Amino acid sequence: MKSKIQSTVRAAALGVALLGAGVGVAHANKPWHDIGRDAKPAEIKAWDIDVRPDFVGLPKGSGSVSKGEEVWVSKCASCHGDFGESNEVFTPIVGGTTAKDIETGRVANLRLEAHYPQRTTLMKVATVSTLWDYINRAMPWNAPKSLSTDEVYGVLAYILHLGNIVPADFVLSDQNIADVQKRMPNRNGMVFYEPLWKVNGKGDVQNTRCMKNCPIEGDIKSMLPENMRDAHGNLIEQNRIIGPVRGWDTTQPPRKEPLTRKVSMAAPVPAAAAAGGTDAKGLLAKNACTACHGVANKIVGPGFNEVAAKHKGKANLEAYLAEKIKAGGQGVYGAIPMPPQPQVSDADAKAIAAWIAAGAK
Repeated sequence: MKSKIQSTVRAAALGVALLGAGVGVAHANKPWHDIGRDAKPAEIKAWDIDVRPDFVGLPKGSGSVSKGEEVWVSKCASCHGDFGESNEVFTPIVGGTTAKDIETGRVANLRLEAHYPQRTTLMKVATVSTLWDYINRAMPWNAPKSLSTDEVYGVLAYILHLGNIVPADFVLSDQNIADVQKRMPNRNGMVFYEPLWKVNGKGDVQNTRCMKNCPIEGDIKSMLPENMRDAHGNLIEQNRIIGPVRGWDTTQPPRKEPLTRKVSMAAPVPAAAAAGGTDAKGLLAKNACTACHGVANKIVGPGFNEVAAKHKGKANLEAYLAEKIKAGGQGVYGAIPMPPQPQVSDADAKAIAAWIAAGAK
């Protein structure tokens, strides 16, 4: 009898213990424990698109210098020049490197005592994977991610050829890109600054800590003359349709007060552009047209006022302009081509064409 009672007590105690354990597990779970799900492999793959310096993530493919030149002329030269030398829209891609730099992996024109006028892309970049990754994800400016894998290889091969890194008959591929890395002019130019990796490390700059009325330390290397402030049109109207960066409203006078935490570095986006508005200027910003065209001034291509004046009275003008917007063209305003704009919807193209035909006002 005694043993039966003891067995019953033990069983009851075990049940209470198990119940308590269950309650403990339930209390241990956070309120968000059952919210969401693990990402699927396909979802992770869609985000994991970068190419590392060790070429992990680089897709298979190839592209020749000659094929890259074809793509370059049609989609890249309008901003970067036929030979990557243009300084009209962006800093030049090619220039400032020598055969000696390719041999040593250190660009001499980057040294402090050098006086080369400008730092080009090939002078600064250390890894060829960086160029492949950036072209693949961000170019062309007006239609990022529109190049095929082989076109990216070709464009990069053309750039490398312009820098005398590869010969004219070279075909760049995932199989030989590691060998090309060994010829990058600034491959040995990156410096590992250990203190930056330590919590208590010493920074690489020693400026005075301040929040307002900060002293100017060191020499000012460059400045923008006031008469050039708006030389290439209003910067705020020349932003890409992706990304957070916004240019200054260069039609307004420069700020007189010092920048503090209360002053935003980014100028506000026009309401129509922010909303992707249906008015003409909103559509220009939405489709990145103002990256190459001003309203009244030339940037890369002609100003919209110039287009309106040149074709005034032309039969079927709106249809003609809409077709040009979508298909691109070359020769009407010089040798610089306007690349096709397939990402612009038919409705947007017609609306922009109607606005230009009416005088672009």
